[in-house]
Amino acid sequence: MNAPAEQATWAATETRLLSGWYATGRPADLTDHLRRHGSPPVTSARGNHRSRPLIRALEAAGLTGRGGAGFPTAEKLRAVAAGRGRPVVVVNAMESEPASHKDRFLLAVAPHLVLDGAVLAAEAIGADTVHLCVPRGSSAQYWQLRRAVDERRAACLDEVDLRPHALPHAYVSSESTSLVRWLNGGEARPLGTPPRSHERGVGRRPTLVHNAETLAHLALVARYGPGWFRQAGTPDEPGTMLVTVSGAVAAPGVLEVALGTPLATVLDRAGGAVEPLRAVLLGGFAGTWLTAEHLGTPLTRYDLARLGAAPGAGVLVALPRAACGLTETARILAYLAAHSAGQCGPCRFGLPAVADDFAALAAGQADAFLLSRLRRRTGLLPDRGACRHPDGAARLAASALECFADDVDHHLTHGTCPAARRPPRLSVPAATPPETWR
Repeated sequence: MNAPAEQATWAATETRLLSGWYATGRPADLTDHLRRHGSPPVTSARGNHRSRPLIRALEAAGLTGRGGAGFPTAEKLRAVAAGRGRPVVVVNAMESEPASHKDRFLLAVAPHLVLDGAVLAAEAIGADTVHLCVPRGSSAQYWQLRRAVDERRAACLDEVDLRPHALPHAYVSSESTSLVRWLNGGEARPLGTPPRSHERGVGRRPTLVHNAETLAHLALVARYGPGWFRQAGTPDEPGTMLVTVSGAVAAPGVLEVALGTPLATVLDRAGGAVEPLRAVLLGGFAGTWLTAEHLGTPLTRYDLARLGAAPGAGVLVALPRAACGLTETARILAYLAAHSAGQCGPCRFGLPAVADDFAALAAGQADAFLLSRLRRRTGLLPDRGACRHPDGAARLAASALECFADDVDHHLTHGTCPAARRPPRLSVPAATPPETWR
C-alpha cells in the first residue's frame, strides 16, 4: 500500500519518518539515509549507561509507544535497564493487524531509521543483541530487512548484533510475549503469566520489546532533540504517528500525521471520502466503531477516550452509508475468533459464541434472547483471558451494537437490511486458523 502522492505539500512541514520518501519517492538505502540524517549518534549512548542521556531525552520528548498501548518509551527503557543481566532488544514489526500497513511501509521506505532506533535503544540500556521480527508470510519484507542489515554490517556501523527473524503470522503472534516465547524456542502465542518480558524475556534476560515505528521516532529524537519532537502534536501528546487509512476514500494508504489532527482531516489527506460515510473503524479489528458525527474529534488518546476509543495501531477505516456495519463486524469477529491463541476459556468458547451470535444478528436470524445474550457474553470477555485478545473483540462488538443501533433494531424486527445483501466493503482475511505457531 503506497502513501498518497497528494500529500507532498503538507509533508514538508509535518512529516518526519516519511520525509525522505516524500522528497524522493523511493526507498532510502544506507547512503540515502546517511546523507539525509547523518551518522547515528550512538557514541553519545555508548559507555554512559549510568547517566543514560537518551532515556532522559525521550522522557522530555514525551514519546509513547506507537504499537497500540501508548506506554511511555522512556519508562520501558528504564525498567529494562534496571533488570538483572545483560538486556536484549526485540523489534516488533509483525503487524498482525490486517487493516494496518504502517510498519511494513516504514521498513520498506526507511529501514535504517528503524534500525538506528533499535541500535540506539540497545546502546542506551547496555544490550548486545537486537532481534528483528517480521511476519513469515512476506518473504520480500524479510529480504529487504536482511539487505539493510547487510549494508550496515559492511559499513561497520553498529556494535550490537542485528538478527532478522521471520515468525509465524497470526493475529496474536505480534503480542510482545508471543515474540519472546518464539525466540525462546516455543510457539508464537502470548504468555499470560509473570514474569514480564522486561524482567525475564529472551534467554531469561531483561528484554525491551518495541514497535518498529516507535524505534524510528526514537532515532529522530536522539538526533534532533525533544524540543524538535514537540514541535508537532499537542503539549500532552507530542509528535506524529503513522496512520493506515482505507475504506471509502479516494487514496487509501499510509500517512504521517501530527497527533491532535481531526479525524476528518486525516480522511481528507487520504483523498477524502468517495461516498457519504456512516462510520469509521478506529484502531483496527480490535478497535472501536465511531459514527460520522465524531469525525471532528482530534486524534489523541485523551480526546478519543471520551468516546471509548483509542488510536490503537493507527488504523482508520471509512465505512460508507451503503454498507451494513453489522455484517462487516460479523466478518471481523469471525476472523478474530479463528485467530485466537486458544489457550483459555474466553478464546476457546467465548469468542466463537459472540461471533456466532453476531453472525445470526447480521443475517437477520435472531431469536428473542439473542441481543441480551450477546450483550451478556460480550461483557464477560474483558479481563478474563490469558492475553488481551478477547478484550479487543469485546470492544469491537460492543461499539458496533452502539454505533449501528438502528440497524440492530431493523435486523431484530424486520430481518436483514438491504445493505447487508450487498458485497462486503472491508478487507477481512479468511476466518481460518493459523497453519502453524512455530
